[in-house]
Amino acid sequence: MYRFGSRIRYSEVDSSGKLTLPSLLDYFQDCSTFQSEDLGVGVEYLGRRNLAWVLSAWQIVVERYPELCETVSVGTIPYEIRNFVGYRNFLMETTDGMRLACANTIWMLMDMGSGKPVKATQEMLDAYETGEKLEMDYAPRKIILPAAEGAAQETVEIKSHHLDTNRHVNNGQYVRMAMEYLPEGYEIRQMRAEYKKQAHFGDHIHPLVYTGDGTVAVSLNGREGQPYCIVEFCGNADSRKG
Repeated sequence: MYRFGSRIRYSEVDSSGKLTLPSLLDYFQDCSTFQSEDLGVGVEYLGRRNLAWVLSAWQIVVERYPELCETVSVGTIPYEIRNFVGYRNFLMETTDGMRLACANTIWMLMDMGSGKPVKATQEMLDAYETGEKLEMDYAPRKIILPAAEGAAQETVEIKSHHLDTNRHVNNGQYVRMAMEYLPEGYEIRQMRAEYKKQAHFGDHIHPLVYTGDGTVAVSLNGREGQPYCIVEFCGNADSRKG
């Protein structure tokens, strides 16, 4: 497993002094970027070939949110690459090896010119050393929304700060948008995100919010009602206690 160490920063915590979910997601995303860069198959390598790994699904499970200044170890391991689909686990642990959070992700390798998936190059297959899947309760990739109609929210316009190096909305930005509709004090223990299509600068997102017993789902839709991304949170409405 590829790892790097870090310390929880003030800019990464909420009002309770604990790591936020978006910051946890950023740690995981940065970890995979660091690995790809160190292996020579990172952003520049992909850019020269007009390729990009586009996220299809996230599942993050939180055992405990680390606190301000706590030292953590962040790790990742790709466990399967099949044609144009890549599967990757993530892990955040304390310095003594206690699990804080884990994640599963599904990626698609895309030709950014044609917008179509392409097989991973042999160079990529040789660079990434796949390993065993983490032990965790794996949820389905597809998120099923409740049959009842969702509650419409104010439209969100995509600005430049939402974009990443691929010039589309970064996967973490969708999660940040969806979190705006959580009840006050909601404690997230699991987050799933299913990415349907890419949003770009100037697009408008029309959120629909669905609430259930401890679950909040947000469908971030385009103008015609088709979702860019669906985000589901599982937790409770108690204050965050760890």
